[in-house]
Amino acid sequence: MSPFEHGEVFVLDDGGESDLDLGNYERFLDVSLSRDHNITTGKIYKAVIERERRGDYLGKTVQVVPHITNEIQNWIERVSVIPVDSTGKRADVCLIEVGGTVGDIESMIFLEALRQFQFRVGRENAFFVHISLVPVLGSVGEQKTKPTQHGVKELRSVGLSPDMIICRSTERLEQSTCHKIALFCHVSPTNVLSVHDVSNVYHVPLMLRDQGIIGLLNDHLGFPRFQHKELTPDLEKWSTMAHAIDAFEVEVTIALVGKYTGLQDSYLSVIKALKHAACEVNRKIVIKWIESSDLEDPASAAPAEDGKAAQSVEERKAKHDETWRILRSVDGIIVPGGFGSRGVEGKIATAKYARENGVPYLGICLGMQMLVVEYARSVLGRAGAHSVEFDESTPHPTVIFMPEIDKTTMGGTMRLGARDTILQPPKNGPAGVPSLSSQLYQNKTRVSERHRHRYEVNPEVVAALEEGGLNLVGRDETATRMEIAELPRSVHPFYMGVQYHPEFKSRPLEPSPPFLGLLLSASGQLDAWIASQGSKKRKTVEQ
Repeated sequence: MSPFEHGEVFVLDDGGESDLDLGNYERFLDVSLSRDHNITTGKIYKAVIERERRGDYLGKTVQVVPHITNEIQNWIERVSVIPVDSTGKRADVCLIEVGGTVGDIESMIFLEALRQFQFRVGRENAFFVHISLVPVLGSVGEQKTKPTQHGVKELRSVGLSPDMIICRSTERLEQSTCHKIALFCHVSPTNVLSVHDVSNVYHVPLMLRDQGIIGLLNDHLGFPRFQHKELTPDLEKWSTMAHAIDAFEVEVTIALVGKYTGLQDSYLSVIKALKHAACEVNRKIVIKWIESSDLEDPASAAPAEDGKAAQSVEERKAKHDETWRILRSVDGIIVPGGFGSRGVEGKIATAKYARENGVPYLGICLGMQMLVVEYARSVLGRAGAHSVEFDESTPHPTVIFMPEIDKTTMGGTMRLGARDTILQPPKNGPAGVPSLSSQLYQNKTRVSERHRHRYEVNPEVVAALEEGGLNLVGRDETATRMEIAELPRSVHPFYMGVQYHPEFKSRPLEPSPPFLGLLLSASGQLDAWIASQGSKKRKTVEQ
């Protein structure tokens, strides 16, 4: 998927690659989904074709109805019982999202499958929610219900009648609007809920709770345990977080130096992870978006992006100077992953600036690789050091192609999904002081994070890097793949690169450790945090 068109590719624990929607579900529900939770038309047709080839249909004519619709229903039933949290138990409710808009040709077969599915499981076990836009005309402030009426009409025309309608709007729905929607859409007024604009997205679950969504769902689905108040969902911590975010006044500014900054959804999980960490350190985060190619030599003609005219040298120089001014003004820097050669020299220049000026720096995937390349060039004196991904003839191959071969899939060479990282003592720095990574991960010796890459630090340069002062404190179980690189805090306040993607496992109430470290350092709180962790550890030992 193109990051310019679809946004980020979200990676799951089992290596499944999906769009950013599954990331939103994982973060809000604190669950870990699998590739099977992402149901696509291609997967369904592939499964049906394979069944036909095996002879499962005994030579019958394979049709959209019933074969495709049955496959969709079977898939839903199979996936609904897969445990998605640490309890290992089957979920009480399976939430199904049908993307797109009612009436889209791409989703029609899924709507037909769900029409049939309600009778397979029993209407009392199926609850349909229609999400619709209620625009507000700026000139008169009137809330218009026609889009919702037509959407429900289309939905009912395919045999599905919504049990609840959730309305997105810039303003809270007026009672008259709710009653009008209920009248024309065949639902009770109490089942028309407002999801209007709020100060931050974490207020939305609280907003739905306050409108009685738990009771409405339970009235239909009938969960006896929710009749007891003590067993209803506890949103106290969530509420505290949502209101705390509104109260933050002190800002911390982070530069995000990337290649796809034209579409911020390309870095959605990175943005969310930064916000989670900012909430933990009680700061209001300000993100400065920097296109890495704008940091490169303006005399070098950069290829124009699709649909954009090429810039003159003077225009590039002005942009270059302004971009560097912004970079020099921030409290911390993050360089996320990416593919392709465009802008890599800008990322290397960013790593060099952060290292030489003591600016907190976190490099992810490609960001870590460019950290290592810059260190090899500037500190080890290896002129021309580079990644073979971008320069196959480099005299000092610092980052090399290290595929993880999938023997069942042609071209399956990408290292995908959750992998363990073994944390090791640093070879440089004060004796007896654990690595910063170890402290951020609560002194664990093994952590699991998600990966998506083909290229990694060349094992043959590791010894030279460590002799030159760079600590490689995280490795895979074979000790051949470098996962974490960092400088001792006696040399730099926070200079870290991780080969994995920690943003995919960050949660609102449990921020990712590398992101937390970056925000703590950028806000001047890292020393105090480390001291507090040491105090907690001593108290635990005493007890």
